[in-house]
Amino acid sequence: MNRILILFFVTIFYSCQNENQNQTTTSGLSVPVMPDNQLNAAFLIVDGVYNSELIAPMDVLHHTVFHNDKGIRVFTVAQEHDTVTTFEGLRLIPDYAFTTDSLPAIDILIVPSAKHSMDSDLENGLLIDFVKHTGRTSSYVISLCDGAFVLAKAELLDTYECTTFPGDIERFRKTFPQLVVHENVSFVHDGKAITSAGGAKSYDPALYLVELLYGKNAADGIAKGLVLDWDVQQVKHIIGKH
Repeated sequence: MNRILILFFVTIFYSCQNENQNQTTTSGLSVPVMPDNQLNAAFLIVDGVYNSELIAPMDVLHHTVFHNDKGIRVFTVAQEHDTVTTFEGLRLIPDYAFTTDSLPAIDILIVPSAKHSMDSDLENGLLIDFVKHTGRTSSYVISLCDGAFVLAKAELLDTYECTTFPGDIERFRKTFPQLVVHENVSFVHDGKAITSAGGAKSYDPALYLVELLYGKNAADGIAKGLVLDWDVQQVKHIIGKH
């Protein structure tokens, strides 16, 4: 009888342990990175950049400074230190140009979608070289919508799984047949690359990165301030093999 009782309680104990482990792995991301120093996030802006893909992730990453004393420093960078006009007509003065000596080291490179992300921007050698060099030395590269075309042209996605704007998935696959491209997801994170569908979904990869770096409380706090519902487990996304 005693042996039966012991086996019963051991079974209950391990069942509880397994349930707790399952709750841990499904309730959110793993232990956050918690950077030792403030990270620099550069938003690449070109004429025709779309407001949503620029402002949404910038808003999220900027607000990390209110939730962690090593929150992210955000700034814009362009080919020249001259006015950039968004697709919707917003006029922006970039903080830095590619060739500026004072351009800080870039830990996170963000490439929002722009009007010419699928054509003439890909033929801009200075632009692609900057993205290629910066992306190789940064800790993370993020694309919103068709910004993935720019990352792919810069050969930053060749070993990573990725995604882009839903309506341009087939064009993306045809242009870069070597890539593993996913559809029907908000974002894909593989290695240092986080690629997203863009549009209103542009908040998702940014909040995901915040949770990855600074933890769920920081991501939840920023989402609450932006009046957004945030639960990474409710967002369709893929974590790649790297």
